[in-house]
Amino acid sequence: MDWKKKALWLDFEMPLVEIHEQITSLQESASVRGMNVDDEVKGLQSKAEKLGHEIFAKLEPWQRVQLARHPMRPTTNDYIDHIFSDFVELHGDRMYRDDEAIVAGMATMGDRKIMLLGHQKGRDTKSNIRRNFGMAHPEGYRKALRLMEMAVRFQRPIVTFIDTPGAYPGLGAEERGQAEAIARNLREMSDMGVPIICIVTGEGGSGGALALGVGDRVFMLQNSIYSVISPEGCAAILWRDGAKSKEAAKAMKLTSDDAKRLGVIDGIIAEPTGGAHRDHKAMALSIKGKIQDSLAELEIIPTQKLLDQRLQKFLDMGIFDEAGKA
Repeated sequence: MDWKKKALWLDFEMPLVEIHEQITSLQESASVRGMNVDDEVKGLQSKAEKLGHEIFAKLEPWQRVQLARHPMRPTTNDYIDHIFSDFVELHGDRMYRDDEAIVAGMATMGDRKIMLLGHQKGRDTKSNIRRNFGMAHPEGYRKALRLMEMAVRFQRPIVTFIDTPGAYPGLGAEERGQAEAIARNLREMSDMGVPIICIVTGEGGSGGALALGVGDRVFMLQNSIYSVISPEGCAAILWRDGAKSKEAAKAMKLTSDDAKRLGVIDGIIAEPTGGAHRDHKAMALSIKGKIQDSLAELEIIPTQKLLDQRLQKFLDMGIFDEAGKA
């Protein structure tokens, strides 16, 4: 990432920006004067690396929210480019229209044929409007269901990438059955006789995330979030003050560590230092490895046992023993 584009850096990263500015200033000065500053540059780079590890080792929940929403964070299309081959995008729900907030189609990963689905955000205003900021209408979820049912017919495992603030709450979406579309996906995914792997890559917002989130293995990227509502929405409801978003994020237990501790997910996929947006390819390779390992485990489980385990996995959520352990 180009450090000169300060808009791409988050507020808590500013100490790193200052070091990078020092490095650039030193290199420019040395170039003009014909000086060798390699040792000084290496020292500053080492300082920046150490500081970066310190900053990202103790992130607050709100800081993880900022990383989950970073405009350069990899999207479903980015992961398609780095992980899969022979991707054939399929469109439409055969009822109303195609919803570009969800990308879906058949793909190849190594020697496996899979069905891939994922929320898709934009990079700028124009593309975000086209993708509706990753917020799907009911036809998006019906498209996803249509293709998941196709995956079952062809016995292809399903992989979903989740990154949405939530399902679109507009009047038209509600009139066309937003709640029913989400509920139907939850029901049908619970009983699909193929392995399903779900990965929260950015924002896992409410029912919009759950509609692609019923799987045999559910993972979160290290700096992703998963919650029933946004911190801003929570703050507005509890305190009638959106400025209390930081406090809300801390109280909501929406980080990957919280979700793992509470038994909501099966594992966390580590991100490159600084976040997934710093190295799309490295992040994609980590995800690919997790998908491959998970499919190797799931493909040998008999179908009925797979379905029983999937159902029990979600039935167990929210149940605690007397000692208070999940």
